[in-house]
Amino acid sequence: MAVIDDYSLWINELENALLEGCSVSDIYCICKGKPLPENLRSDVWQICLDVRDKGNQLDHFDEVYDLPNQNILREDCKNFVSNLGNDEEDKIQVISDLESIITFYCKSRNMSYSRHNGWIEILLPILTLKVTKSTTYNLFEAIRDTFIPQSCEKNGNAFHILRLLLLYHDPELCSFLDTKRITPEHYCLAWFQSLFAATCSLQVVINMWDYYFQQSDPFFVFFLSLIMVVNARDQIISMKSDDRDSIIASLSNMPCGLEAEDVADFCSLAQYYALKTPMSFRNDLLQTIYNDRNEAVASVSQALCLPVSVHELVENIAKDSTSVDAVRFFLVDCRPIEHFNAGHLPTAFHLDCTLMLQEPSAFATAVQGLLSAQKQAIAHNSTAGGEHLCFLGSGRNEEDQYTHMIVASFLQKHTQYVSLLAEGYVALHEYFAQNLSYLQDHNPRYCIVCAPHYVSNNASQSNVKSGQSYLISKLSAAMRLKSAEVTGKLIEYIVNPTNSPVPERHVSSSDRIGRRYRDVAPVFSIDDDHDNVASFETQSLEDIDSHEIVNIQSCLKKPDVIQHFPCQEVRMNGSMFKSHLIITDTELIVLREVPEPRGSAELIVKRPLSAIVKITARKRHPELITFKYGVPDGENLKISDMDRFLIPNADTATKVVSDQILKQLKAKE
Repeated sequence: MAVIDDYSLWINELENALLEGCSVSDIYCICKGKPLPENLRSDVWQICLDVRDKGNQLDHFDEVYDLPNQNILREDCKNFVSNLGNDEEDKIQVISDLESIITFYCKSRNMSYSRHNGWIEILLPILTLKVTKSTTYNLFEAIRDTFIPQSCEKNGNAFHILRLLLLYHDPELCSFLDTKRITPEHYCLAWFQSLFAATCSLQVVINMWDYYFQQSDPFFVFFLSLIMVVNARDQIISMKSDDRDSIIASLSNMPCGLEAEDVADFCSLAQYYALKTPMSFRNDLLQTIYNDRNEAVASVSQALCLPVSVHELVENIAKDSTSVDAVRFFLVDCRPIEHFNAGHLPTAFHLDCTLMLQEPSAFATAVQGLLSAQKQAIAHNSTAGGEHLCFLGSGRNEEDQYTHMIVASFLQKHTQYVSLLAEGYVALHEYFAQNLSYLQDHNPRYCIVCAPHYVSNNASQSNVKSGQSYLISKLSAAMRLKSAEVTGKLIEYIVNPTNSPVPERHVSSSDRIGRRYRDVAPVFSIDDDHDNVASFETQSLEDIDSHEIVNIQSCLKKPDVIQHFPCQEVRMNGSMFKSHLIITDTELIVLREVPEPRGSAELIVKRPLSAIVKITARKRHPELITFKYGVPDGENLKISDMDRFLIPNADTATKVVSDQILKQLKAKE
């Protein structure tokens, strides 16, 4: 009885609202997407489609039936109506009405009729309303103009968008269809052209349109189509051995199985996916898709993934992190380190695009740190946290080709919710042009927008010298180095960005050894390197104004040189420098190459081998070697400084250093 009372209540409320002249939003608030009663449907549809007061446009029809394809149109109308089951007199009237409406529509729009374009199918649900022919025409015209993507027939823009949505929500399924060379135009043309009227039963279409028109959202067809495909993912993927045509046929016919009682859940699920999708791309493309304009066609067809506008990104970051939001971004800044250091959003996670080609192992480590940080940020409701990965490039082709490679690598791994900031940092800089203080550490001298022609091989070093932020040092360190301690500090920052800088380091239990240093053999170990590496650099090498310039070959030819190893010096700010590690009888020397004069280098490090108390490497990244310096402190080691290198021939290098240290110890004994 309560259900009947509730039904009567909202029906009465709807009847009163219609009498008082309600709006579309009023109807939605009352009906909430529910199927409409038959006696009220025509009034509701006319209000939702804004044709209630449109008048009789057919008065302008000259009743001349002379379209180029008039015979085809008449034949299609007859064939369609013959399946309706009406008596002969009704069929003749329906055929006449269909032909009149479509003929006038073609003439008024200077369009031609083509078979299977969905127009007759659109008219069938409207005919069930039993309204006048002029009202039928107005409803048909409004549906065609408002809800049918015009680009279906012109440039295929709508199909590209549906593929981007599928890639965003189900990249594995999208990849499967891509490998089969099946794109949306192969299976959903009839869905778009007729709002599913060509593939679903009449009652399903009517119930779906009740919901659709109440939403008053033209873009909703994309999410209905997305749900059609996503819901059948297991069935589709199970057809991996089937031929392409069979898969296309199965996809095309999926709406046929929809029952009237399923429509509410189907539409609700589509609405959920719409809320879980960034909004800006649809706002930017709405006019292009539905008004038959050609703008942005190339950008959509060539888009690597779903684009996000800078306005949506900034507004999203500004939202209260404790509120329940459908889309929350985790921003990944993929620019080179010197560009990042010259200005970035404070919530950005830096993932240097150059790592992917130069240091694949380090890049893989950085990605692991990124995903871990994202997970922790989400768990703590951080403003920097979100399920949706938004990648940010420079907005310039020379750097963004690498950004696109990173995005592609995530998509290849079937990572869900991947998007790319449209026009990258350039758009971000323009957005904050009136108040660049919103960009953390913005430095107009090195910023690619403020100084677009500035080029410096030492840009990274110069930026660090000018004062790198705590955020940069943490993100870059976690990205470059596989250190559990630093990754933990990164997560701590993202979770609580107001924390003070890294506290002074205390000796950890991992530093303990069973005997005093002089009895330790060997000093080389493979471990997880849990030391708080960020606090060891008591004198940052970047703070030294200048180093001695030496000739590399002259240094290598000195008689006390035992062996030399080309390497990459890794700094805690994330910078890497092409260097040479030289081991002599008593010292460890590091030369950092400089561009001029040719064959020269800066003498960066010269340390006694006797000062090395520990050499560590990573189990999963054995090329990353850390030399730790210090003195025994009771049962512990007091670490005072460290150097870190990526050495291709790390095993040999560490053995040479370790053997030389042991040789010195034995000589002293």
